[in-house]
Amino acid sequence: MSEIVPGEDATEMRRTPSPVNAGWKEQIQQLDERLLKLAKPFLVLKYLNWPDSIEADFLKNWRAGHPELPEVELQIPDWNDQIAALDEFVNECNGDDPILQFLRRTGASYAEAGRMLMAAGSSEFTERSISLYGRPDEVYVTQAFTGVDAATFLLEKTDQLNRGSYVLPANADLPADQFAEKLGQAVQAYFKDDAVEVIVDNKLSSKAIAGTTRIRVRESAFFSDLDFDQLYNHEALIHMATAINGRRQPNLKSLSLGAPRTTRTQEGIAVFSEVVTRSMDINRLRRLALRIQILQNALDGADFIECFEQFLKAGQDELEAYKSTQRIFRGGDVRGQIAFTKDCAYLKGVMETHVLMNVAIRDNQPQVIERLFAGRLALSDVITLEPYFESGFLQRPHYVPPWARDTRRLAASLAYSSFMMSVNLGAVTLQRFVDSADRKESV
Repeated sequence: MSEIVPGEDATEMRRTPSPVNAGWKEQIQQLDERLLKLAKPFLVLKYLNWPDSIEADFLKNWRAGHPELPEVELQIPDWNDQIAALDEFVNECNGDDPILQFLRRTGASYAEAGRMLMAAGSSEFTERSISLYGRPDEVYVTQAFTGVDAATFLLEKTDQLNRGSYVLPANADLPADQFAEKLGQAVQAYFKDDAVEVIVDNKLSSKAIAGTTRIRVRESAFFSDLDFDQLYNHEALIHMATAINGRRQPNLKSLSLGAPRTTRTQEGIAVFSEVVTRSMDINRLRRLALRIQILQNALDGADFIECFEQFLKAGQDELEAYKSTQRIFRGGDVRGQIAFTKDCAYLKGVMETHVLMNVAIRDNQPQVIERLFAGRLALSDVITLEPYFESGFLQRPHYVPPWARDTRRLAASLAYSSFMMSVNLGAVTLQRFVDSADRKESV
């Protein structure tokens, strides 16, 4: 792995590291082990998943011309005791030490996720979802626009490009078992120092999802060549890599946890990875934007059928439109207003990742970029935990994606993409280039 070090003229962040003595280290180890056990039951997406039979019934009724709102009964365990234990854990992590802050905030986000799940179907579910993942119409902290603004911008840009017929849809004809074998070979070749696998799962709503040791792909899905590049860079080289890197940490293994508070950063880095490796295609970009736009409609009162129709109108086929709508309403109310807001995390996360990397390079702090991969961290953790990376208590990541190792190329990509965001294609035609040349010749 290429060396990434700060420049000689770097202005180091002034922080006073907490003392790492035997007693303190033992305390952190005990808290770390407790958090790993306390967090284990809270698998948010697992408990929000809908049975395939609901999809079949809805699409059958839709095609017959009399669509009906889905009827969903989720089996949510009673986690009051576990939530109380997490609350106690959070109180025990009181203090200004950055490690204690990380443990406290991580534990609190799992407790909030538990409360959210137990409130499924009620307005409280959405309130707690918003506290974890945000909402589409809130203004981004580092910018002056909202998720809906960003989605509208991207949809307008992609609409302009989609006016031609040259941008063709991907041909998804590879069944899940063959795709899993192909992806598994690539993943095992990359993670050569760790045991990993790709398996087929018949209980997923997403096309694929990554854990620490395995990537699961949906049995009913068909995949394209674009899916391979996207899932390899998104699920493997980001989600799986950060989980493995976190598990490899000798002193803070809870960095391997996919805590709800890290979702925005994790998805932001993963989407950025798709963009910078040219794995992102125009339809995938539109899906991310559409989910935010239609999520806002659901919060404003649009029901499941209305949101499904909006996805269809935007160009998605029936199966994709159903999956997109299901993402929004899992855990919510299919009549509208109560929804799952996780899809806010993607665009907001990629924007924040883009800004952080720009600032890190500008301020001669490239090590900040590398530390994004040291575990499943929030952006703030990368900064506040700096003393412990400097002291060696936290280790550099074992796996860093190739695009993040060379800041020279990364800086060029960041600068170019920032500039191109201001380009407007609306009034431009190919004839305009001819007219411009004619004017020059007549001078």
